[in-house]
Amino acid sequence: MLADTDAGSIITLAQSGARWGYALLVPNLVFIPFMFIAQELASRLGLGTGQGAGELVRRRWGRGPAIFLLLTLGVSCFGALVSEMSGLAGAGATYGIPVWVTMTVTVFGLTVMIATGSYRSVERIALFFGSFEIAFFVMAWNAQPGIAQIAGGASHMPAQDGGYLYLLAANLGTSVIPWALLYQQSASVDKRLGVGDIKGARIETLAGVVLCQLVTSAFLIAAGATLGHGGANGPLETVEQIGTAFTSTLGPTVGKVIFIFGLTGGALVGTIVVCLTLAWTFGEVLDVHHSLARRPRQGSWFYGVLGLMIVASGVLVASGVNLIDLTIVAGVINAALLPIVLSFLYWLGRAELPEALRLRGAYAVLVAAAFLLLGGVAVFSGLVGALT
Repeated sequence: MLADTDAGSIITLAQSGARWGYALLVPNLVFIPFMFIAQELASRLGLGTGQGAGELVRRRWGRGPAIFLLLTLGVSCFGALVSEMSGLAGAGATYGIPVWVTMTVTVFGLTVMIATGSYRSVERIALFFGSFEIAFFVMAWNAQPGIAQIAGGASHMPAQDGGYLYLLAANLGTSVIPWALLYQQSASVDKRLGVGDIKGARIETLAGVVLCQLVTSAFLIAAGATLGHGGANGPLETVEQIGTAFTSTLGPTVGKVIFIFGLTGGALVGTIVVCLTLAWTFGEVLDVHHSLARRPRQGSWFYGVLGLMIVASGVLVASGVNLIDLTIVAGVINAALLPIVLSFLYWLGRAELPEALRLRGAYAVLVAAAFLLLGGVAVFSGLVGALT
């Protein structure tokens, strides 16, 4: 859940609220059943087969399609790393720290984390910081936009506007995330969970999806009330401007602290999930040991690529490019890649699962319809938005 409410999501929601008020609130709530269907299938595949998506694709269709899936994941993960680093850079800039300094420290810190394999210890710290996102509910309440104002703004969805569609694609790409789906499947395998854990996994997945979208909706309401004043206004230009929503509703001191902790925690959790997903999928596709117990000298096939991605992400963020625009582009790219990942998951669910868990009958039709609708909205909104 915290990985889904990462820095990329917060930045995208802030821009959505600043530009369109509450107009993207309904889509973010409508995403809930689609997110559950996709994540439940990913979890079911991991629990039912004991294999990650990369391994299943390689064994069924060969190395070519598996490498294609890996490349798709690599693009999605690179965009995620850029988004997380943009959030960290913005958090540092709030205290006057130059972006290049924040990126140098971030790249060094991530390198140490990877070299030492200290994912779990860093994860605990990130989860603590990320828990400050619960303050988004307080922000939404303190903003006092009024139910009538929220309903009026939410009912106005200008689907004919290219700018609105572009942000819709970005919101979709930061909700149903390709790398998060593959992470959920591989994580089920890495934890050595099995068919007997399916009921608990479904409950946890549903709870996580609902909580995720309630958190994002609360922040969107707060952003719409404080940054957009419930209507269409000019776009945000810097990540630091997002802090206005926090300080306006929580006070200058508390708001600033919550902003830094929430943004930093979400970014760190997202970064850890991205690193884990890449590690597992690389191993699955290349048919090599992919446990995180291995150190760089034992897994140069993975750590070298990941290191290059981290450095490239840091350089891009420190280059002076607009971090808001860069993050939203990453979300739109995620949306564009979504049909590829969903297609792989669907056909694996039809072919690789045990008979009792296999997608079939009416539910298979429902999943196919949901995935086609998601893919269609992702491609259409992103393409039209980009062209206009």
